[in-house]
Amino acid sequence: MPSHTLAPFGSRRFATMWVGSLVSNIGTWMEAVALGYYVADTTGRAGWSAVVAAASFIPTAVLAPVGAAMADRLNRRRVLVTTQALSAVVAAVMAVWVGSGEATPAGIAALGFIAGSVSSFGFPSFQTTLPELVPRDQLVAAVGLSNAQWNLGRIVGPAFAAIALAVGGIGLALWINAFSFLAVIAAVLVAKVPTRRGEPRPVWQALGDGVRFARHDARMREMVAVMFVVVLLAAPFIAFVPQMATNVHDGGAFATSFLVTAQGVGAVAAAFTLGAITRRFGLRHVMFGSSILLCPALVAYGAAPALWGAAIGLAVVGLAYGYAFTSFAGVTQDSAPNEMRGRALAVNSFILGTMYPVGTLLQGAIADETSLRVVTAASGIVLAVVLLIRWWLSERGE
Repeated sequence: MPSHTLAPFGSRRFATMWVGSLVSNIGTWMEAVALGYYVADTTGRAGWSAVVAAASFIPTAVLAPVGAAMADRLNRRRVLVTTQALSAVVAAVMAVWVGSGEATPAGIAALGFIAGSVSSFGFPSFQTTLPELVPRDQLVAAVGLSNAQWNLGRIVGPAFAAIALAVGGIGLALWINAFSFLAVIAAVLVAKVPTRRGEPRPVWQALGDGVRFARHDARMREMVAVMFVVVLLAAPFIAFVPQMATNVHDGGAFATSFLVTAQGVGAVAAAFTLGAITRRFGLRHVMFGSSILLCPALVAYGAAPALWGAAIGLAVVGLAYGYAFTSFAGVTQDSAPNEMRGRALAVNSFILGTMYPVGTLLQGAIADETSLRVVTAASGIVLAVVLLIRWWLSERGE
């Protein structure tokens, strides 16, 4: 693996935060698999999986932009410690309730909304801290490795979830997640995360700064257009993996873990190679190329006749989406000056927080009336058409 890709690990503070976040994300994916299987098994409807997934992302539309703007103003170390502690409390409540067997999909969605609200304030501080942990020329590689630890959790978490489900049931998997947040708190304290604050502007003015920056920066304008359609049309596949495993391929907890892991393998491969690929082809070409690759990959995943075929297709989807999504953040991180980074990332947060729930709820409703296979394959076809139109218009200079 190219040394440039791993160069950020030369920073002790970056490495410490990376390990702490990995532990927490393993717990997060254990919870995601356990809850995904619980909802799919007890309801059998893609619509409920869509509601649960959308509930945790809806706060991203409203609160994450505020959290990103606040990240330029507040003590980031304090924000990270506080939000991780609150997340642990919410996860513990989820563990007690779901473990009792009395939880409802609506209630799980409500707790997911609360957890998403807390994360919307904490994650931007984590993102804006990255550039202060590594040299500027290692920033894209650091963003890629940050995404890699999230997706390594996607690989390891489902395997641990399967073991936890077999040994202690859903409750055990959820309790492990609750305790995993302590790893981030420890990492923040050990790494001595910078507490530097930016310009103390009012939040809504800070949000306006981010929008104006995105509108006037050519790279950001282009990225926003591509991210909008990719998140709306392609990203909803993430919410329906448990449904695909349980109700399309007639599997159970193991099948769910298997597919989630397959997606994670592709995403990790993307994250660990992003730095080297970007140095060779450029961030713009990676963004467009990976978005185009998503189209046939989604069609292959949706049309796969068996679980093994679906896993292979989903691994390619994970690879393409991993490149695309990480490149969106990479463009923003690389375009924005240090004092504007949180406000610029607020634009990404708003797109994710609005388009992902809308796309997920829409595709879930259609899937319940038709089939999840049709919806998944069709999303790849529609994305291809939209990207081709976008390319044609750009060639005409419109």
